[in-house]
Amino acid sequence: MIVGSALAWREHAFKAPAALACLGFALLVQIGANFANDYYDFIKGADTAERVGPRRAVASGLVAPAVMRTAMWLVFALAFAVGLTLLRYGGWPLLVVGVVSIVSGLAYTGGPFPLGYHGLGDVFVFIFFGLVAVTVTFFVQAGHVSIEAWMAGAAIGALATNILLVNNYRDAETDVKAGKRTLVVRFGKSFARAQFALAHGVALAMMLELAERLALRPMLTVPAGLLAAALAVWQMQRLSRAQTPAELITLLGVVGRYVALYALLLSACLVLS
Repeated sequence: MIVGSALAWREHAFKAPAALACLGFALLVQIGANFANDYYDFIKGADTAERVGPRRAVASGLVAPAVMRTAMWLVFALAFAVGLTLLRYGGWPLLVVGVVSIVSGLAYTGGPFPLGYHGLGDVFVFIFFGLVAVTVTFFVQAGHVSIEAWMAGAAIGALATNILLVNNYRDAETDVKAGKRTLVVRFGKSFARAQFALAHGVALAMMLELAERLALRPMLTVPAGLLAAALAVWQMQRLSRAQTPAELITLLGVVGRYVALYALLLSACLVLS
């Protein structure tokens, strides 16, 4: 949301109400997807006593399954209502995007073909947390979608997949038992480490390309790029050396904060240039 709005600001097209509506919709879909993941992983047996990650509400008995299912539907309904306010900025195509976003949040672990259980979670995270999130936020403000918005979306999407990757890397052994065929389970941890590095490479390459295409100030982009690159290498080293679930839980937080930092650095370069 921040990156898409920064691109709109650069084109003198920033619209605070549209940006806030996008933010509200995105947050609600994220919460709804997390509730769905908590509920359906419990129902499908993926969350057991062997799970090593942070406690899940349903699996730990903090929330009854029926309560979580109701909360999930209420949050998705609220997301839909917030999304409707965006139609004034982009018309019916945004209704399609919103509905597909909500359905994908449900289908990640729910439905007859749960995406996360068939190794498709990474693809959908890249599309919806990256390409869709950035380009739609830009579109509702600027009225069109630029190639730069697609590039920025690819950068954010690539880094967002790394959050999922570290989560699946940690849960690989229990996912095998639950029949959850994530990419880590399908192709192994060496492949996962290569995918992690590739995602960082994509994000850094997009930052450099955006700096070139938009003539961003070197005094801003060079320090931002060097910091992003140094932190990327540090994360890759931590993933390759991680031996325990506790290390991967810590790394999961690091990777999540890095996505936010990258977005802020890129947005600062866009706005201040």
